[in-house]
Amino acid sequence: MAFTQRVFSGIQPSGDLHLGNYLGAIRRFVPLQDTHETIYCVVDMHAVTVWQEPDALRRATREVAAAFIAAGIDPARSIVFNQSQVGQHAELAWVFNCVARIGWMNRMTQFKDKAGRNSENVSLGLLAYPSLMAADILLYKATHVPVGDDQKQHLELTRDIAAKFNNDYAAAIAAEGLGAMDGAFFPMTDPLIAGPATRIMSLRDGTKKMSKSDPSDQSRISLLDDADAIARKIKRATTDPAELPHAVEELAGRPEADNLVGIYAALSDRDKQDVLAEFGGQGWGVFKPALAELAVSVLAPISGEMRRLLDDPATIDAVLREGAGRARAIAETTMDEVRRIVGFIR
Repeated sequence: MAFTQRVFSGIQPSGDLHLGNYLGAIRRFVPLQDTHETIYCVVDMHAVTVWQEPDALRRATREVAAAFIAAGIDPARSIVFNQSQVGQHAELAWVFNCVARIGWMNRMTQFKDKAGRNSENVSLGLLAYPSLMAADILLYKATHVPVGDDQKQHLELTRDIAAKFNNDYAAAIAAEGLGAMDGAFFPMTDPLIAGPATRIMSLRDGTKKMSKSDPSDQSRISLLDDADAIARKIKRATTDPAELPHAVEELAGRPEADNLVGIYAALSDRDKQDVLAEFGGQGWGVFKPALAELAVSVLAPISGEMRRLLDDPATIDAVLREGAGRARAIAETTMDEVRRIVGFIR
C-alpha cells in the first residue's frame, strides 16, 4: 500500500489577510489542485492559543475561507473547512502529546518568539500547538505540505513525531496490518518549498516582514483593499533615491528596492532578473506606476470577490460545513486505525 499523494495546508484566522499571505501561501495552493488531492484548512483551534474575541474569530475564519475561494481554490476539487468542525484533530493531537517530548517543544523557535520573557504565563496550548500542527497534517496522512522558511522547523517536528509513533507502535501496526509498503503507518511528509518572493516585506521598512500587527496601515496591502487603496499604498511605498539596477546582485543592501522588485516578480510569475532586464536603469517614477497597475490587475478581482462572499456568510458557512464532512470521513478512518494501534477499546 502506497500513501496517496495528498497536500494539506492551513492558515490561521488572525484577521486582515495581506499581500504576504497571498503570495507566500494562498496563491501557491491553487495549482496544487491539478497534481494532488488537496485539503485546505482554516486552523481556528490554533488561533485560540491566545485569547480571541469570539465574533472577531468567526469573522476572521470566514475571511480566510473567502480568500481561498476568491484566489481560485475550488471547494468542489479541494476540501475546504475549518479545523474546529473536525474533532479528530484534537483527538490525534492528544495522542501526539504523549508521543512528543517536552524538549522538542521547548526548542521551537516560534514558541520562544511568541512567548518572549513571559513563557511561564502563556497558555499550555501555545507550547503544545506544534503537536496539533502535526496532527493536522498526519490525520490526513498528507505526503506534502507547502511551507515557507518559518514553518520548516514545524514540519521537521511532524516528521519526528511520525517516526517515533511508527517506531513505538511498529509491532501493533504490523499486527493490525495497517502499515504501508515500508511498514510505516504515518508518512514522512515532505515539504513543498515555495519559490522566490515568498517573504513579502513591509512597504514602509524593507527589513521587516509585512504584518497585520504593524501600526501603520500603509505598511501592507490588505486583500480587502480596493483598487485605489492598492495603487496608493504602492506609490507611497518607501524607496531609496537610486535607480533600479540591471542585476539582482546589485539589490544587495537595498531592502526596499529588493522588496518591490520581488513583489513585481511574484505577481507577474517572473524572476527578479527578468524584471530588472525590463526596468533596470529606470527610476521609481516609472516602476511604481507599473507595479501599481500590475497589483491592481491581480488583486482587485480577488478583493472584490472576497467582499461579495463576506456579504453572504451563510454561503461561506455552508462551504465549510460541506468540507468538514468530507474531511471528517478521512479523519475518522485514520483515528479508528490509531485507536486500534494504541490499544483503545472501541
